[in-house]
Amino acid sequence: MKYEFVRNFKCSGGWSAGWSASVANSLSSNHTLKPLFPSFFLLLMVIYGLAGKLRNFVAGIFIPQYHYPYPVALCFAQVLVSLFILNLLHVLNVVHLKHYSRPLGERLLLPAICNSLHSVLVMWAKACSSYTSLFLLTQPLLVPVTASLSFALKLASPPSIHTTVLISILSGTSIVITASRHLSLTDPLENMYAPLALILHSLSLTCLTKVSEAPRHHPDAQVSVFDIYYTQLVNQSWILGLLWLLHPHSPWQVVSQGSWHSLLFYGYLLAILLLGMVLNFLLGMMALCVSPLGAALLHSGKPIMQPFFQLLY
Repeated sequence: MKYEFVRNFKCSGGWSAGWSASVANSLSSNHTLKPLFPSFFLLLMVIYGLAGKLRNFVAGIFIPQYHYPYPVALCFAQVLVSLFILNLLHVLNVVHLKHYSRPLGERLLLPAICNSLHSVLVMWAKACSSYTSLFLLTQPLLVPVTASLSFALKLASPPSIHTTVLISILSGTSIVITASRHLSLTDPLENMYAPLALILHSLSLTCLTKVSEAPRHHPDAQVSVFDIYYTQLVNQSWILGLLWLLHPHSPWQVVSQGSWHSLLFYGYLLAILLLGMVLNFLLGMMALCVSPLGAALLHSGKPIMQPFFQLLY
């Protein structure tokens, strides 16, 4: 089956006025505009990379300076901020959101669990700066692993064999180049967490797309991509909230350790949460509106290509 890089956007009912749905459908159906999609994707990848670099820079200052290495609490706060922004847009009639659906929530439970655990593991690696080398090294593997899961879960539009082989070769070569230059000794804990985070991230993207394909087979269930994304966020808030209560870093300890009298503390914290919210939203929309492979490329495109560009200098 030929891979459809831009599949039909399931945005009907997602916007209150409905004009964006017609625009998305016209863009996807207009053959003259299809050559612009690679340029748009490249621009989106640049924006995503810059936002991710800025978030890592802010987190690299905030966490050691204020001694705030609490990954579960930060991930939980980021989900709450995302829910607040989506509900605010709903109140302003920018985005139409349906009430939380229990059947949809049950189908989104697996991607929500995977995404929550992955977020905690990545934030843990950033909080402990000595545990980032293997996380960065395995990041290019997200694309071939996601492509493999697309076949395993029998998605409606899996990637082509040629695309999968080409991406696997590029990812493997990128890892070899990076390992030969920058690989350092890793901790046993990192050796376990880095591959686990990779699998969880790939599984969350693929399962999210799998759930989004179900409404196409049930015309009565008019579910927009925003409803699916909102439902997953609600699931994540429950999962991360429960995980925070069970974590040794209790809510009281996390709150008491914050420098709430400092405006810089609020600024850094808000920047981390908002940038993380934007990055997760872009990945989620890419997985829902395009494909999990597109989301994986958006996240890992820069780590894959960066070693090749470094060879030119």
